[in-house]
Amino acid sequence: MKDEKIAICIMSGGLDSLCATAYVKNYKKYAIKIITFSYGQRAKREIVQSKKLAKALNSDEYRIVDINFMKELYGNSNVLTNNKLSIPSKFDYSIVVPIRNAIFITVASAWAFSVNADLIVLGAHTDDLNYPDCRPKFIESITKTLNLGEEDKIKSGIKRKISVWSPSLEGINKYELLKLGHEILGETIFESWSCYSNGKKIHREIMHCGECESCINRKMAFTKASIEDKTIYAKN
Repeated sequence: MKDEKIAICIMSGGLDSLCATAYVKNYKKYAIKIITFSYGQRAKREIVQSKKLAKALNSDEYRIVDINFMKELYGNSNVLTNNKLSIPSKFDYSIVVPIRNAIFITVASAWAFSVNADLIVLGAHTDDLNYPDCRPKFIESITKTLNLGEEDKIKSGIKRKISVWSPSLEGINKYELLKLGHEILGETIFESWSCYSNGKKIHREIMHCGECESCINRKMAFTKASIEDKTIYAKN
């Protein structure tokens, strides 16, 4: 078994997952492999940005996993995969995609066990507590369950035991995570895509809508972090 520390980083292309990935690479000294999921989300642009950001981070490997069949299964359950529903400007349960992180983490763990990675990175922070699958108790529970699924190989030394890490486990909130990411990446953080929509086209330029809950949280994080927000929004 190699001594190199390898992390599988779930990176949507958004601000939080970008900063969490950069943090693990630079401060925890992990070699990183990045995984992005196409799950039928209306914000297809986040996938485009994730690919660019993976290059900026010099990821050892980058994969887009197609699980677009989930869009049909989700039906009318949430606004992020159903284009016919209106996206709210503040938290609403319609934003919560059923067990999305459980699906992402499980697929990422399959890759982790296959390449002897010992860490899975999720961008959840302490301000994400409205989302059950972002909470520390969920992360700790799914970590235990996934290791049980490979316990024989782990006990025999064939596979490494995995840990699922998120900023929330260290008490890091959104603006603190943003500050850490900005220290590492500088202007690159503005290449991230937070908007729940696929953006608004104005004068041939695609912009964050500036009105959805995620855009508003992004603006607030930059303000709290005392970092000039150079993101272009259709509505300020």
